[in-house]
Amino acid sequence: MTKDRIYLSTIAGDAVDLAEENGFGLEIAEYCTPWNMDERYEITHQKVQSKLQNIPSCLLHAPFNELFPCAIDPKARHLAACRYRQALAIAAEYGAKKVIIHSGYYEKMYYPVWFVNESVKFWREFMQSYTGSAVICLENVFEQDPRMLSDIVGQVGDSRLRMCLDIGHANAYSDAPLSEWLDCGGQLISHLHIHNNDGVSDRHDAIDCGSIDMAAFLREAEQKCKDFTCTLEVRQARPSCAALEKML
Repeated sequence: MTKDRIYLSTIAGDAVDLAEENGFGLEIAEYCTPWNMDERYEITHQKVQSKLQNIPSCLLHAPFNELFPCAIDPKARHLAACRYRQALAIAAEYGAKKVIIHSGYYEKMYYPVWFVNESVKFWREFMQSYTGSAVICLENVFEQDPRMLSDIVGQVGDSRLRMCLDIGHANAYSDAPLSEWLDCGGQLISHLHIHNNDGVSDRHDAIDCGSIDMAAFLREAEQKCKDFTCTLEVRQARPSCAALEKML
């Protein structure tokens, strides 16, 4: 995996320094919190611009709090669409190549069939009005079935809507092995969030600290997915950067 395909999430305090040292990109996480797009936008924008000064490329993680594209309430869907449009507009200001958006699935609220069918409706309509070039990557969180997101992306059928496979989430919340997630996603996977955990809780631990055999997973991903990028979405970047260097 070449350096231009590797990003560090700004949830790590040392992400900027490590990205500059290694020639990695940054995934901007500041706008995961919606008020940073509103009353705190100018302050947040200045901080993000400062972080990106010596960074070759960037991605942006969209907000996700209380956003449900498959919501039963039409006004809730409208809120999700508004926030995503805000995020895409901000991403364009930074020249972000991809925008990561949580799928919005929550098993205690939505039946899987409803989630897939209504998400397809939402994203078909959204993509018809979206004129940008940044790729939207739908990220799994609580999905247990690896076919759910691939069904949505496949049915929408827009090359600008792809998948972000978060392997930490899959490891913690799904009984399906990661190899099955790769099989189901295949060429629809454009981006990976990589972090490790114990298979029980979403800890965002270093990539070599947990139950995932990260080296084996990355080898398999190279075989099954085409030209994917990945973000080390960890709380401290340096240990994972060192581990990744040994794996590649």
